[in-house]
Parts: sequence; C-alpha cells; structure tokens
Amino acid sequence: MIGIIGKKIGMTSVFTEDGSYVPCTVIEAGPCYVTGVKTADKHGYNSVQLGFGEKKEKHTTKPEAGLFKKHKLPMLRHLKEIRDFEHENLKEGDVVKVDMFKEGDTVKVTGVSKGKGFQGVVKRHGFGGGVRTHGQSDRERAPGSIGGSSFPSRVFKGQRMAGRMGGDKVSVRNLKVVKVFGDSNLILVKGAVPGSKTGLVEIYK
Repeated sequence: MIGIIGKKIGMTSVFTEDGSYVPCTVIEAGPCYVTGVKTADKHGYNSVQLGFGEKKEKHTTKPEAGLFKKHKLPMLRHLKEIRDFEHENLKEGDVVKVDMFKEGDTVKVTGVSKGKGFQGVVKRHGFGGGVRTHGQSDRERAPGSIGGSSFPSRVFKGQRMAGRMGGDKVSVRNLKVVKVFGDSNLILVKGAVPGSKTGLVEIYK
C-alpha cells in the first residue's frame, strides 16, 4: 500500500480524449514529509508516518517541534501513520509527492463527511413520514411508533431515530485518478469524495 495526505480543493470537470464529460474532485496532495518509519523487526509492524501542512513553531508542542528539528523538517500541522506502506527506500526527512500516483490508478479516499447537525428521520434515514388524513396534520415528518408493544416493552437497540448526522469518517473506494499535476501537487479524482472544501483527506492505492 502507498498513500498520501491532502486537502480537498473543490470540484471541476474535464473532457476525455473520446469526448466524455467526467466530473472530478480536485485534491492538493502533498508534499508530505516522512516523520517516522516503523519496521516489523523493531516495532512489530511496518508503517510510515507522514506530515502535511506547515504551521508556526509557536503553535507546535515541544515534543513535536523536537521531532521536526531532529529530521530538519518544517513544523507540520497534520500527522498520519499509514500501515503497510511500501517504504523500502524511505527514511525520516524524505518527501512524498503526488507523482507516486499516475492516471488510471484506482484509489480509496478517506475523509470526514460534512456535519449536518441534529436532523429528523426523514432527512437522516429517508423515512416517508405519516399521512395527513383524519386530522393528523402534525405527523408529516414524524417517525411513527418506536416501541415493541407489551413485549418486549422497550425500544430495540439500533432503532433509527432523529439524531446527529454527518461528521463521520467515510471512505469511498474504487475511484479513478483522471489527471496528476506534479508541479502544482494536484490530483484529479473521478467523482465526489467525503468532506467540505479545505477538508483533510487521505488517498490510498
């Protein structure tokens, strides 16, 4: 597995050579700095820790600042450990760029979905609501009965109800890489990916 951390820029569209219209998500992927490498022999598993996005030293904790200075890296805002990363030639201080991907690759993109706040069952679960007949003018978006009658006289676990919606970690698989712009650290992925603009995403191959 290989991966990179990026920031969602927004959506656009491109035309392929055969004239097809393809909606794409633009992601600023990298450059990411290698801040740590773990091996199965020493740590029990293989992984690479990547850092993305710079920040000021005054906003960095002393342990993190010491780590970055040790490897002569800028102060990094986001750190992410990727397991089973192909790191044969990687070491602390190296830079991982978007050109590790190429057009036609199939990737998985992980991000945090947009938060919708507290929502009812119609929006959250797609319920149809109640009927308006026989004086039920206030039941159009109500969930209806939730209990189990006299047995078991309780509400079942996992019952779909109103509640907080969105803000969850979501992965979308089998997305196709349409274009890669190595000079500007941009990658175009076919379709939509989770999260809002400027949201942090992870791209895995």
